[in-house]
Amino acid sequence: MNFVVMPVGWDEYRQELNAVRRVVFIEEQRVPEHLETDAWDGRSLHVLACDLAQNPIGCGRLLPDGHLGRMAVLNAWRGQGVGRAILARLLGLARESGMNNIEISAQVHALEFYRKAGFKVYGDVYEEAGIPHCTMHLWLGLRRGSSL
Repeated sequence: MNFVVMPVGWDEYRQELNAVRRVVFIEEQRVPEHLETDAWDGRSLHVLACDLAQNPIGCGRLLPDGHLGRMAVLNAWRGQGVGRAILARLLGLARESGMNNIEISAQVHALEFYRKAGFKVYGDVYEEAGIPHCTMHLWLGLRRGSSL
């Protein structure tokens, strides 16, 4: 693997996280800058993907209520497993935190990516920051019939 994904703190890695998010959301997707950052950043668990030279290439966050968000991978790194690794690390953090139900507001073009990870669509398509989204859920709890 030619990259690593690690949990990071917002205060220590704000610059690196924002570097990826700026390129993907603000520059590529034209999300208004004032919508891209919010008060949840300082209260969320973050993961940062870096290449072997420690350049940031992707990121994501897990809010205290089990919402995933700000999943982003730089264009040159898409299709190489970075997004899957970020999602796996975030879901691992959710499990470690005792969360059972994970929710994401997924961009419609990424629905299949999340479906492959077990997420299911709930509700209709809606617009967020000018981009079509769907709410998706993933249950991390024990399956019916399983025992402790």
